[in-house]
Amino acid sequence: MAAVIAAVLASGASVFGQNDWRAEFDDICSRTEQAMDLSKEELRVLIERCDRLKPGIEKLEETEKKVYLRRLQLCRNLFAFALDSLSNK
Repeated sequence: MAAVIAAVLASGASVFGQNDWRAEFDDICSRTEQAMDLSKEELRVLIERCDRLKPGIEKLEETEKKVYLRRLQLCRNLFAFALDSLSNK
């Protein structure tokens, strides 16, 4: 199973073009380490970007779709948590 997931991740197949969706995905999720240091507006923008990217990922092949939708949801959840934490201060 791990070999299948690794092969899918390495393939970079896309419905958006060569790697357009992947570049956006990587950019969004690369910011999770700084999530607690971002402003409310930056967090809102990242959440919106997650929401806009989701329909494109849903068009991928089943295994790839499952992996990337889960990862995107985890990133979005972290940004939402950070935004909620800032709002409660």
